[in-house]
Amino acid sequence: MNVLLTGFEPFGGSQVNPSEQVVRAIAERPPGGIRLETAILPVDQETGPAVLWSAVERHRPEAVLCLGEAAGRAAISIERVAINLLDYRIADNAGHQVSDQPIVPGGPAAYFVTLPVRAILTAIQAAGLPAELSLSAGAFLCNQVTYVLLHRLQESGRLLPAGFIHLPALPEQAARRSPPIPSMSLETLESAVRIALQVIAQPSAGKIFPSAR
Repeated sequence: MNVLLTGFEPFGGSQVNPSEQVVRAIAERPPGGIRLETAILPVDQETGPAVLWSAVERHRPEAVLCLGEAAGRAAISIERVAINLLDYRIADNAGHQVSDQPIVPGGPAAYFVTLPVRAILTAIQAAGLPAELSLSAGAFLCNQVTYVLLHRLQESGRLLPAGFIHLPALPEQAARRSPPIPSMSLETLESAVRIALQVIAQPSAGKIFPSAR
């Protein structure tokens, strides 16, 4: 299976982003049975979604898994929905700070992701790793690129498994916070994403899954 895996560049004053590091680590040793394509997205309201869609158009993947950082979360968060809202609590890397604006004017209020989220959750937890299903991808770039991806796939009739996983901060990021926040090692995060990719690559994952499953 041809899978597109994406992460984000650092943002918010941090020098690292766990999603970028995980993508680069997995790209060095792709999982067996998967033809892996990767992209690192800019944390930019305008170019972030554009770079993602350009990668989709270029690689024509059979599934898309996007990763991002969710500092403060204690578990790997498998997102179930993306909402049509831009409400940045901080500026993006280009200085944009948007409040209470739609991502796509007139677009649906939300899209459910089309990954087998329940199967991914079960597999990650079975490996002894902390994971959860999440109903909020926030209203920053992570949510925005997911919404735009699902919207454009829907509009173009190219329905395929696609979705988003949020990763906790790395220990070196958590150590710089006062008080410290939850963190997870890069090795643990990489293991969880590899498991998610294995689930996505199973034959049944070619089917579009309602997020509630």
